[in-house]
Amino acid sequence: MRLALAEADAAAREAEVPVGAVVIRQDEVIGRAHNRTRRTGDPTAHAEMLALRDAAAHSGCWRLEGCTLYVTLEPCAMCAGALVLARVPRLVYGAGDARSGACGSLRNVVEDVRLNHRIEVQRGILEGTCGEILRVFFRDLRRK
Repeated sequence: MRLALAEADAAAREAEVPVGAVVIRQDEVIGRAHNRTRRTGDPTAHAEMLALRDAAAHSGCWRLEGCTLYVTLEPCAMCAGALVLARVPRLVYGAGDARSGACGSLRNVVEDVRLNHRIEVQRGILEGTCGEILRVFFRDLRRK
């Protein structure tokens, strides 16, 4: 999670919403990214999506079996769907997202028994730190 937080810090320095994600397989980082939606003008450039793309490119396969995605904020419906499609077996996230979280808060895509793949979820890891970087970012944004 600390690597994901480092990505979130990089996002904040670029005036992006500070969310960071890292994909790990057998103790090796195979994908990492932070939000780039503002910089790229791409609404799908969420940290999770970019980290999944990076991991798939690194591994040469779209199926990310044996991987864990660490992300500082609970994934939205788009990112949760991508995790299911990529067959990621485990998700670890920091701060919950009551407004758009799709991994247990607002909805729960990743554990939906109707889908062909379900993901083990660990919630609240370094939650205070992950939430604080977002609170500071949006507080400073409102002050401008």
